Amino acid sequence: MQTLTVVGLGRLGRSVARLAALSGAYRLLDVMGRRLPPLEEARAFVGAGRLVSEMRQLARADLYLLAVPDAAIASCARALAAAGVAPEGSVVFHASGVGDASLLQPLAEQGVLTASLHPAFSFADPGRAVEGFAGTLCALEGDEEACRRLEAFARALGGRPFRLGPGGKAAYHAGLSVASNFLVALTEMARQLTARAGVPPELTQPLLGGLMRQTLDNALEMGPYDALTGPILRGDIGTVERHLEVLADTGLLPAYRALGRQVVALAGDRLQEPARQQLLALLY
Repeated sequence: MQTLTVVGLGRLGRSVARLAALSGAYRLLDVMGRRLPPLEEARAFVGAGRLVSEMRQLARADLYLLAVPDAAIASCARALAAAGVAPEGSVVFHASGVGDASLLQPLAEQGVLTASLHPAFSFADPGRAVEGFAGTLCALEGDEEACRRLEAFARALGGRPFRLGPGGKAAYHAGLSVASNFLVALTEMARQLTARAGVPPELTQPLLGGLMRQTLDNALEMGPYDALTGPILRGDIGTVERHLEVLADTGLLPAYRALGRQVVALAGDRLQEPARQQLLALLY
């Protein structure tokens, strides 16, 4: 049975530790944190592992997860390397969405295999995360052997591992941020505009929700190109001009113009001249 140590018992750390303990394929050796009361609470949730407060106290393990904030990964890796407890051939990995395995370079120089494993999943509530993790896509990059071993680890947790291309971590995370955070921002943008139109608050959710869900389903199933509709695709200059007028004093105009230019690009050759150039002149 493979052994696992988790450094950092925040929401992600304790969720992954619990999933590993439940898998039956990994034995949790040590769990490390800084503040004792929350660490004891996290240890109780995980249900396995020895509480440790210093790197030098860590036992030799097969896998080490550095489940610390992104800004602390590099310094945590340096501290682990300085402690000299991770044996050559072991795997040390982190779960940052944007950082890659190079953050663990001090360990790689000691013969440790390094990688990153990012679950595309929200760990806001560890209890719910453990219950709902099955089927989660997990992005891997780093040392080839480390990734091979982490594929088995992700599957044991119930995840679906896949590999990123070299140097692809930042673009991967940007894509997730656009899909998640920007969608929330667009929802608020649409809410502000419907409120300006006098739509009753109790109708905002059914009005926007139905359209957004249908559009998202179409975009994912048909592809963005075929799912695109609306005034820009039709070359409806007058409608876009009216939109710009009503947006002029809202603070939303730059976002509308930037997104409008993306729609023009997506429309491709379906948007005929001179409508294309007229729209671009309005949207710049």
